[in-house]
Amino acid sequence: MHILLILFGAIVSYFFWIQYIYYRHNSAKSRKHWLRFMLCRDKQIKSSQTSDLTGDVRALFLTAHPDDECMFFAPAILRLVELNASVHLLCLSQGNYYNQGFQRREELLDSCAVLGIPASQVTIHDCKELPDDPNVEWSISMASSLILKHIRAHSINLVLTFDGRGVSGHSNHTAIYKAVRILHSPTDCSLLSLLTIGVLRKYLSFLELPISWLLPSDLCCIIGSKGYIQAKRAMLCHRTQLLWFRYLYIWFSRYMIINTFQVIDQGPKNLKIY
Repeated sequence: MHILLILFGAIVSYFFWIQYIYYRHNSAKSRKHWLRFMLCRDKQIKSSQTSDLTGDVRALFLTAHPDDECMFFAPAILRLVELNASVHLLCLSQGNYYNQGFQRREELLDSCAVLGIPASQVTIHDCKELPDDPNVEWSISMASSLILKHIRAHSINLVLTFDGRGVSGHSNHTAIYKAVRILHSPTDCSLLSLLTIGVLRKYLSFLELPISWLLPSDLCCIIGSKGYIQAKRAMLCHRTQLLWFRYLYIWFSRYMIINTFQVIDQGPKNLKIY
């Protein structure tokens, strides 16, 4: 009986902890921390000025395929849109692995509309050298060149993309990370990578939140039930991808609710940039 009471108390305490983290993350102080990170990391801007500079954040999400934006980055996108940042998306393929490129292109635009990214700020590349194919090694220098041109053309100061393990291990995801690491990026552009976590944590949904909260990261993005519904609606726009296991992903993946990022340490810039 005592063991059951202790177990019940632990479960209740855990859920209260989750509720507390949600409250802390959505507080005014947390929002200011976001702005301080995004605007002051590489700029000489005083923290007292950040409350008036929300619109100065010009964020670029780099993805490999249509549906990456909502499967992996929805919490960060929604938080940035909520803060009135200018959010852009650059997708380096149109997802033509099963010859569905045209449909997937339209699905991506629909998904971005749900997430709050206007079509005018969505760019989808269709390069033969960068196909949607895990068995094809992408040209890192070409990908880096396309990314850099986009950063310069849109005055981007915050880039968010995959890390070296690409969340799902897809080679196209990891190629983007390699391309970002060699960027000759402007000094005022912060580069962040989405942390890949183990399978068990990945499918704990919101129950994983205390773990992400405690472990070190440079930026943590959390959305509540309203944001999750929005992320789910965006995922459902990708009708060609809605196989049975995608529904399991929607219900159980913590990436639909939580994103944690780390700063990308740029590697040697010894590749040719076109």
